[in-house]
Amino acid sequence: MEELAEHGVFLPPNMQGLTDEQIEELKLRDEWGEKCVPSGGAVFKKDDVGRRNGHAPNEKMKDVLKKTIEEAKAMISKKQVEAGVCVTMEMVKDALDPLRGTVMIVSPMGLPPYDPIRMEFENKEDLSGTQAALSVIAEPDAQLWWAAKELRRTKTLSDYVGRNEKTKIIVKIQQRGQGAPAREPVISSEEQKQLMLFYHRRQEELKKLEENDDDSCLNSPWANNTALKRHFQGVKDIRWRPR
Repeated sequence: MEELAEHGVFLPPNMQGLTDEQIEELKLRDEWGEKCVPSGGAVFKKDDVGRRNGHAPNEKMKDVLKKTIEEAKAMISKKQVEAGVCVTMEMVKDALDPLRGTVMIVSPMGLPPYDPIRMEFENKEDLSGTQAALSVIAEPDAQLWWAAKELRRTKTLSDYVGRNEKTKIIVKIQQRGQGAPAREPVISSEEQKQLMLFYHRRQEELKKLEENDDDSCLNSPWANNTALKRHFQGVKDIRWRPR
């Protein structure tokens, strides 16, 4: 939907990725794009990827779309966990309904049947062969992992973490048959950068200390190991020279 706000509706599959010259040469026509005019008129903003027709909604309609998108994201955000809210399928549906309604306001004529937004609303989107398909795991094929252990469906969570209700664990979902997921790094990438920066500075300091071999400080009064003895003997400032 963010792409819809920026670049308009999806192009027909046979026109995606083609240049304007190729489209003209092949005499292709975006019939749905001609019908799906945004409310209040369109503002042309070319899609560099070549997937959308570039007829984006005006600023007012774009703001309506983006505001609804942010509200929907907040409803299913990871921050809900910190607030102690369990995200359910009902909440997901409640997040989708305003999105569906906003799209109808922005595009009164609807979206093309091949637009992934409409396909998602109608639960018809086919992700096979796409990168997004790797993020979708069907429930029968999903496995939960925690602390390098598979959480089996035949057991309860207390069998793994005990009966302390205040215990918080973070589990990972993995495709069945892929084994345990990779462990999380002990420190974050930002902490690792700071650590490397600290060691680099420390090495530079040690290098400078090794290069600084000036021992003139040994002639200073405070470096004389007999200074205290001479002080008590009263011979501290005595100087002599032969005549």
